[in-house]
Amino acid sequence: MQLKESRAVVTGGASGLGLAVAGRIVQAGGKVALFDVNETQGATAAATLGERACFIATDVTDEAAVNSAVDRARERMGGVNTAVNCAGIGMPGRLVGKQGAMAAAFFRKMIEINLVGTVLIAKAAAVVMQQNAANAAGERGVIIMTASVAAFDGQIGQVAYAASKGGIVAMTLPMARELASSGIRVMTVAPGLFATPMMKGLPQEAQDSLAKQTPFPPRLGEPDEFAAMVGHIIENTMLNGETIRLDGAIRMAPR
Repeated sequence: MQLKESRAVVTGGASGLGLAVAGRIVQAGGKVALFDVNETQGATAAATLGERACFIATDVTDEAAVNSAVDRARERMGGVNTAVNCAGIGMPGRLVGKQGAMAAAFFRKMIEINLVGTVLIAKAAAVVMQQNAANAAGERGVIIMTASVAAFDGQIGQVAYAASKGGIVAMTLPMARELASSGIRVMTVAPGLFATPMMKGLPQEAQDSLAKQTPFPPRLGEPDEFAAMVGHIIENTMLNGETIRLDGAIRMAPR
């Protein structure tokens, strides 16, 4: 599938990795529907991207809202053949810390937004994609999910976060196998340390210290680099059922 042919739903599209992905697709001539809970940022982002972008306020943990949002996106764009999941949270929390044991609500929230939210978007998009006419390669759509290197080498304080991202990695292959008969590919990107709004919220000293942990290049990744990977996945039909680490060879230390 060519980027210019993409009719993409992008969650977390109001900022960071999601916004960078949306910008790349629009620049190539495709259309995007930005899904986000931040209505102010979402509306601003869509206006900045131009007429090939729209914003739909969406809570990815709400199944009915997700189904409705995907249907609205299909109407606005004339179809949906791409879904990119970038919505997520990443607060640290120890299983047993100085403040006591981790609250079940904390763990559930991480799983609900990062993992369940990804599943809800994927299945709603797949339902729509199955109705698409196949292209010359037999393809009807592509679903791209965002995990993290924490899925493989989670640090102390990342039990909940690593579990949510590990779940995304684990379901990539079975989801790809299930949707293969419909001509729908499924891929996951596991980024390392990237200059997202969450990361930029840290003190500069902390950002610099984290950046130096990456072997090469010894810096934070840029959202445009993540978007470039997503763009390649969309256009390379042979990429399916796999998780790609995009991390500059970093392997996270225990803390």
